[in-house]
Amino acid sequence: MIFNPILGGKIAAVAIKRSLFQIFVILYKRTIMEIFKKAETVRLRSYHDKYLLAEEDEESVSQDRDGRSMNARWTVEVVEKADVIRLKSCFGKYLTASNIPMFLGMTGKRVTQTLPRRLDSSTEWEPVREGVQVRLKTRYGQYLRANGGLPPWRNSITHDIPHRSTTQDWVLWDIDILESRKKKAPPVAEPAYTPLPPPPPPPELLQVRKDDHQEPNSPKGFSLRSPRFSKSESDDTVSSPVKADGRLIYYRIGDEDGNVDETAKEELFCFKGMGLEELKEKLIEETGLSDISICSKNPLNGKLYPLRLHLPPNNTKMHVVLIPSPSKGDAASTS
Repeated sequence: MIFNPILGGKIAAVAIKRSLFQIFVILYKRTIMEIFKKAETVRLRSYHDKYLLAEEDEESVSQDRDGRSMNARWTVEVVEKADVIRLKSCFGKYLTASNIPMFLGMTGKRVTQTLPRRLDSSTEWEPVREGVQVRLKTRYGQYLRANGGLPPWRNSITHDIPHRSTTQDWVLWDIDILESRKKKAPPVAEPAYTPLPPPPPPPELLQVRKDDHQEPNSPKGFSLRSPRFSKSESDDTVSSPVKADGRLIYYRIGDEDGNVDETAKEELFCFKGMGLEELKEKLIEETGLSDISICSKNPLNGKLYPLRLHLPPNNTKMHVVLIPSPSKGDAASTS
């Protein structure tokens, strides 16, 4: 058998590349896992700038812009030697990827809170780093997804594999560390011998100590304050998610004839742009509609008029009505 040095060199180069790639993957996973190993309590903020919440029924989960409640806090449990984590809600139940379809005929499966007798892979999530954000993958290759669009999809949480480009970012999450994990104190080695007790102090010293403790202003003890959070960091964890450098947009969605359900709750979000086209793109992203007309209601006669020029100055809050295409112009003019 004749040895080919060129072929042998190529095979060696391929083996080296594979080894380097495997080392890179291992280090990459360790980096993101180190973040969760240092975290005791976290919040998860979705692509829609909403927080993952454990609902009061202690079974379902959703997303909401208010991240100040205890329902938005999740305790991290690291599964050693598996590079996966578990997330426990404020009710002591685990974030679980179920096999129940969210809606009949849809691919997304429901995400719930459960407390199984025996913890299995349905409660385990593998963090996958995506830049400065994280995707949480189940053992079966699906991802924790925050849904947008119209009800009933809006604010729902499923686990799925997004196939459309418009929903690719719905599986990305920002991680806010609210509380760091306390380091375990190293064990204290016991002495190899038992020391003798110290001799008793003289009576004069005992009398002085007794008098000192009888002073009314004598300090009773002391306390230590944890340096984990500064005041600014503590304020940030409970501050409102609405930022001061934007304007609040309240909106309702009407039908193509311009009819609006006035009893429906107005949705809102913080808009940081300056132009009408930017606002339109943001509203399309929030609602999932393909095209819309942004209208404003005349306070005198109650009619809808489409916005065509500029937004009000000084970041003034706005109340608008969205009319979907194709008859958006007619609906606005005949309302």
